[in-house]
Amino acid sequence: MSILSILRLGAGSRVQPDVRNEPTVYATSRAYPSVDPGVRARSVDEILAAHEDLISRIKLCYGADRAGFEADLLAPIRNYAAFVNLLPATPDNFFCEVGGLFRLGLEVGFYALQGTDGHIVSGRATISTRRQLEPRWRHATFIAGLCSELHRTLSQVVVTDERGEEWPGYLGPLTAWLERRRARLFFVRWLTNSQESRALGLFALPHIVSSETMQHLATANTIAVPQMLSCLAGAALYREQNILVDLVKRAAALVIDRDLIACANRYGRPILGAHLERYLIDAMRRLVVSHAAWAPNYDRSRVWYGREGLFIVWPNAVTEIRKLLEEDELPGIPKAPDTILEILLGAGVFERRSTGSPIWTIEPPPGKTVFEAVKLAAPEILLHGHGQKVTPLSTPLVSKAGTTTASVSTPASAPLAPIPAASDLPAAEAQPADGTITPGLDLLGDPLTGQAVGPEPENDSPEVEARPELPAETTAAPAPAFRLVAPLRLNPLVRDALAAAIASMNGDSRTADAITVSAGVFVPLEVFKRRRIDIPVVQRSLTETGMTAVGGNARSGTVQHDMGGKQELGFVIRADFVEGLDPSDFAPSA
Repeated sequence: MSILSILRLGAGSRVQPDVRNEPTVYATSRAYPSVDPGVRARSVDEILAAHEDLISRIKLCYGADRAGFEADLLAPIRNYAAFVNLLPATPDNFFCEVGGLFRLGLEVGFYALQGTDGHIVSGRATISTRRQLEPRWRHATFIAGLCSELHRTLSQVVVTDERGEEWPGYLGPLTAWLERRRARLFFVRWLTNSQESRALGLFALPHIVSSETMQHLATANTIAVPQMLSCLAGAALYREQNILVDLVKRAAALVIDRDLIACANRYGRPILGAHLERYLIDAMRRLVVSHAAWAPNYDRSRVWYGREGLFIVWPNAVTEIRKLLEEDELPGIPKAPDTILEILLGAGVFERRSTGSPIWTIEPPPGKTVFEAVKLAAPEILLHGHGQKVTPLSTPLVSKAGTTTASVSTPASAPLAPIPAASDLPAAEAQPADGTITPGLDLLGDPLTGQAVGPEPENDSPEVEARPELPAETTAAPAPAFRLVAPLRLNPLVRDALAAAIASMNGDSRTADAITVSAGVFVPLEVFKRRRIDIPVVQRSLTETGMTAVGGNARSGTVQHDMGGKQELGFVIRADFVEGLDPSDFAPSA
């Protein structure tokens, strides 16, 4: 075979392997073979020779001498080539040609290594410490990019030789197994409906990276190896920013997007979004942990968890998903909600209704508003690793009325139509004869009972006399009720804790969770700790909304005050955020 043929096979062209020299395998004379022609196995040197140009660019980007490059990067590259040989990355999508998996790992590792030039790792360390750590960070980043798709060999394919024996991927590299079997061809069978299990790549990692290299990466730091392993396993580290994961994720999206564009130009349209599922799921998991509007089962939340399953308000949630992925600068991310819905439906993340429609109608408590939402196949997809335990709602979420309920609840859920006051009800019932509609009248009926409200001629006079008396009794309370009036962008967890604390002031003052002080309302930290809310989250939310009174500790915004004979640490809420208090009675703290 010529050198040009070796390079074309190693580079992953779509030309079928030359099998004319294998008459013993294809005994189908004068007929086209109906069996898989297989893939001709190559040695490690032949595979590397086909990618010599890219390996040279990696050496130039790494910036080490020849001995350092061969020890740090070339050794894992050779081990990776020996493990995957000429396996494709996917059956019919990106990098599906012969040798596609090796090419994919090499390109992702190269672009991730390039991305380290624009980042400063361990920024709080000294210059001398960073100078020692930076080569290890670059080394770990390349390995994470090289092995980022290694899990495919253990979870998605079955490799057999000419005799039908299967390759035991957990025990050793494919090349060594083929050499022991003296097999010149191997055959690939793709598993149907296989789930992406990125953590399986950790079992193959010892065949790529030696224990001496792992020890070298962990010397003088305790972060590089955990971040590299979390990147390979697909497990996020929420307590700190994982720069390594961001670099590899961005490089993989770039490489796959470029290959899909090239494949679409040459061979037709590839499968839609097969590589975007993990980015979309990762974005939703991050939003549940960090975004206030994604806190499950809270007022105006995007996420609702009930006995029927976990639902996401759709397409309202797409805005936050798209914004987060745009901040990650991932290429190829779709912008249309229908496209994202199609990708996640095809991946089995969302579940359809019995009618086949992907859109569900839910009615979150208190039951006045109906939303369109999508249902996850399993709540653990989104709530996996969630810091707080989420209890499903006891009331049903799925609306039984379906389309009828949605059409009726649309005007009732709109905040633009004001609810008529009790004093205006008699005037509202007496409609003009010309058919005009009095502003503020709900022609659909009472928003709570759904029954039609119409004139009752026989009882017109008693109704006019009796109805205004109800609000008069309610408003004539002896003391004003204290109620929180919080901004809409306040964290829902913080808002609920504050509302409960301030509402307790309406009862016995000895058991109240908040008290009035000279600058406003004092709420101790214990109120938030009982609800397991992180104090830094409370402090940041109150500072961003400007709800705390000036004074106290300038760094944390807390003050100390006597409460029930005990000195408590807490926040002082401004009086203008509490209904029932006159802000002019409270002087701002110095």
